[in-house]
Amino acid sequence: MFPSPDKVVFVTKKTPLEELVERHNSREQARFYVEARGATFARYEAEHDAYQQALETLKKALSALPNGMRTQWIEREFLPQFSFGARDLVVALGPDGLVVNIAKYLHNQVLVAFNPDPARNDGILLPFAVWLAEPVLRQATRGQGTVSELTMAQCALNDGQSILALNDLFLGRRGHASARYELKLEGKKENQSSSGIIVSTGAGSTGWLSSIVTGAARVMEANAPDEEIEFSAQNARFGWSEQRLQYAVREPFKSKTSGDEMVWGRIEAGQQLEVTSQIPQDGAIFSDGIESDYLEWNIGSIARVSIAERKLHLLTAT
Repeated sequence: MFPSPDKVVFVTKKTPLEELVERHNSREQARFYVEARGATFARYEAEHDAYQQALETLKKALSALPNGMRTQWIEREFLPQFSFGARDLVVALGPDGLVVNIAKYLHNQVLVAFNPDPARNDGILLPFAVWLAEPVLRQATRGQGTVSELTMAQCALNDGQSILALNDLFLGRRGHASARYELKLEGKKENQSSSGIIVSTGAGSTGWLSSIVTGAARVMEANAPDEEIEFSAQNARFGWSEQRLQYAVREPFKSKTSGDEMVWGRIEAGQQLEVTSQIPQDGAIFSDGIESDYLEWNIGSIARVSIAERKLHLLTAT
């Protein structure tokens, strides 16, 4: 149970086809652009049609809302300028990335996430298919259902800036070139040179972190087959609500001035991973794969990564 809302805010996103049409001014120009590069335009049309059908299904489900319940619709691009009310129920119409985008702008509001296209979306963070919208919204607007609290990560710089992540943080260099820094955790420290550090939450452990571990496991399997390697790769994943973070150093380079011992580790509740930049320029920290929204992280800048106080409250069952 949770407090019943006084307003429902629906968050949608533009489809790739809509973004193409915006860029090229018309559907036919977009078709020419895609097909001239050997791609199939029909795929974009099918994805667009599926999303529009899901949107219509969601709109029909508004009949399940209590009489007088206020509603509002916004697109993802307006999230940075939008202020959610304390009693808002927030509803997202996938894909998974939309849930990640919304999480940073919520403060204890409950999020209901629908999968608009299960054939194309993994739906890891989308507990409900859109055709269940009517019963799910009926229950959610009454404050009924099971809410899971998803752990988030935060990175605070010594200049006062900070950034949140639902999935993962990247610390390194823009363009993913070699980055130098000092890493410190629980009294241990090491100078490193790598293509960056990933710090993952449980929600993110099935994404970028999983890719890093799976790639490393495949290399090891090719050179020294071992059943335990596959077992370890699977166990890199952990629960959404676990009070810990996992960091992984990408492509560490060992030299006379850089080490490769502290390349994998856990950040427990109350701990901080402290990373001091030694990067002359282009040092950057970004979250959840959005490289364009970054904090500068150059020589002398100290990043402290820990579990965030804020959590995402995601409805996972009714």
